Amino acid sequence: MSEFFDTLETRDPAERERDIFSRLAEILRRAVQTPTYAKLLHGIEPNSISNREALAALPVLRKSSLPVLQKEITPFGGLTLGPASAFGRLFTSPGPIFEPEVLASDPWRAARGLYAAGFRKGDVVLNTLSYHMTPGGFIMDSGARALGCPVIPAGPGNVEQQFELIEAYRPVAYTGTPDFLKILLDGADAAGRDLSSIRRALVSGAAFPRSLQEEFSRRGIDALQAYATADLGFIAYETSAHDGLVVNENIIVEIVRPGTGDPVPAGDVGEIVVTTLDPQRPWIRLALGDLTAALSGMSPCGRTNMRIKGWMGRADQATKVKGMFVRPEQIAQIGRRHPQLGRLRLVVTRENEMDVMTLKAEAMQSDATLEAALANTLQDLTKLKGRVLIAPPGALPNDGKVIADERSYD
Repeated sequence: MSEFFDTLETRDPAERERDIFSRLAEILRRAVQTPTYAKLLHGIEPNSISNREALAALPVLRKSSLPVLQKEITPFGGLTLGPASAFGRLFTSPGPIFEPEVLASDPWRAARGLYAAGFRKGDVVLNTLSYHMTPGGFIMDSGARALGCPVIPAGPGNVEQQFELIEAYRPVAYTGTPDFLKILLDGADAAGRDLSSIRRALVSGAAFPRSLQEEFSRRGIDALQAYATADLGFIAYETSAHDGLVVNENIIVEIVRPGTGDPVPAGDVGEIVVTTLDPQRPWIRLALGDLTAALSGMSPCGRTNMRIKGWMGRADQATKVKGMFVRPEQIAQIGRRHPQLGRLRLVVTRENEMDVMTLKAEAMQSDATLEAALANTLQDLTKLKGRVLIAPPGALPNDGKVIADERSYD
C-alpha cells in the first residue's frame, strides 16, 4: 500500500502552482457572484490573478469580521453560492459563526491528513470531537469514513462510557484533542481499563507540545497533529517525518504580517491566510488570526507541498482553548450580564498538559455566590469551564487586554 494518499502529494512544486492558479480564476469568477465578495473584489479581473504576487494584492477577509457580516446577511454573510438549503449540514461555532458543510464525501478535506497519520481502510476510529452544533466531529468523521474506516461517534466527555466502547469495539485509532486523549489514558490507568487497542492518533483543536507527543509515544501511541478550522477543514497535517505540517492540496496558504495582507519574508512568523478552490464554498484570502512560519525545503517524508511550523499563537486576542475559540466579545458579554464588575481578563494557561481558563474580575466584594454566577456565565457563553478569581477595583492592568494567553509550549 502506498505511503501517499495520491500522486498530487509528490508532484513537482512548480506543477502544483500552475495547476492551482489555472483553476483560481474560475473560483474568483464564482466568488464575485456573492454579495460580499462582489464588494470586496470589485474591479478585480480574475484571469490576472495568476501567481502569488497577484493574489497578495487582493484584500484579506478577516475571520474576526464574520460574526458582523453574518448579522448583516443571514446566515453566511453573503459569502456562499446558494441558500442554506443547498448544503448538507449547517453548524454554528462560538462567535457566533455559522458554517455550512458542502455536499461531498470528504467535505473538509480530512482524509489526506488521516491517511498521513497511518489511518487505513478498516481501522476502527474513536472520534471524540464534538458532534453538537459545531463541525469538529463531522470533519474527522467524514474524512475517516471516506477512507473506509468505521467511526465510533463518541464526542467529548462520558469517560466511563468511552471505556466501555473502547473495550467492546477495540478502536485502532483516535481523533480528537490531545488533552482529551490524555484524560482517557490517565483515567484508564487509574480505573484499570484496557485502552491498548489504540495505536495511533490524529489530534487537533489544541496545542500539542513535544512533551505530550513523547508521552503518548511512551504509551505506544503514534500521535500526529493537524491544523484545521471550522470554516476550512484541514489546512495542514503532520506526517511520519515529524518535521512541520504539510499544507493540504487544493488550497493556497499565505503567511502575512498581522494586521495586513502583506506576505512576510520566508521563515518569519506571521498570520495564516487561506484561499480555497471549492466552487460551492470559495474562500478568498481568509485571515484566520493564527500565527505560524513556513519551513524551508520539502518534507523528508517525500511530500512536496509547502510546510508550516504549526500553530504558534494568535495574531489577535481571540484564542483557542480545548478546540474552541474564545473571543473578546464573549468576555465583554460577561460584563454586560454582571454590571457590578469592573475590568475583566480571561487568562489561559497550561496545567498537567491541559488548557485552563481563569476569569479575573474586579468587584467591590467577593463571595462564593458571585464566583459561582460568573463561572456559570463563562461556561454558558464559551461552552467551556473555567475558574473565577475576584480582584479589588483597579487591580487589573489598564491595557485594553481582555484575553491573556499565557500558555508555554517549551
